[in-house]
Amino acid sequence: MSRRSTFIGGATGPWRVAKMDAVKGHGLEPVGYVTVVDSLSQQPLRSGSWALRGITSNERYVQLEEKRLLVAKQPSLGRFEATHAALIPIKKSAAWWNLPQDERRAIFEAQSQHIRIGMGFLPAIARKLHHCRDLGDNEPFDFLTWFEYAAENAPAFDKLVAALRSTVEWTYVEREVDVRLVRCDADAR
Repeated sequence: MSRRSTFIGGATGPWRVAKMDAVKGHGLEPVGYVTVVDSLSQQPLRSGSWALRGITSNERYVQLEEKRLLVAKQPSLGRFEATHAALIPIKKSAAWWNLPQDERRAIFEAQSQHIRIGMGFLPAIARKLHHCRDLGDNEPFDFLTWFEYAAENAPAFDKLVAALRSTVEWTYVEREVDVRLVRCDADAR
């Protein structure tokens, strides 16, 4: 089953922006907060400075045994202790999308070891990948990745993204924004 989500950057929301960096290409308009809206909910969309839409659907580059390992080790989102999050929108180049699926898979895992790298940081870091290309040509990004983790795992998250950004796969990225967040109720703890 596919699920649509919208990430809204604005002046209010349950996630406070701790920092926002344009890693590659141009960034997003600076905002103070982010709200994640599951479009299946009855909650109306709030106005904001920007809204990024994505859909979760079938896994594109994961093979059966990798999926089994991920399911066994991947924690759920929304854990009480996961007071930190990151929204990382990414757009890959036309050169990436012009490659056949098997060549993209070879770069993704055989050369870059994307899944293997990520597995090394589970269960401390939970993630959900949202595809934007499935929604049409007007989306500014190809993927929106949402990560959640406990405050003490922030250094591990930094290592995870540094490792992924050092791979062959990342050379196909033409735009990436790194939005780090803290859950607002965590500020009161």
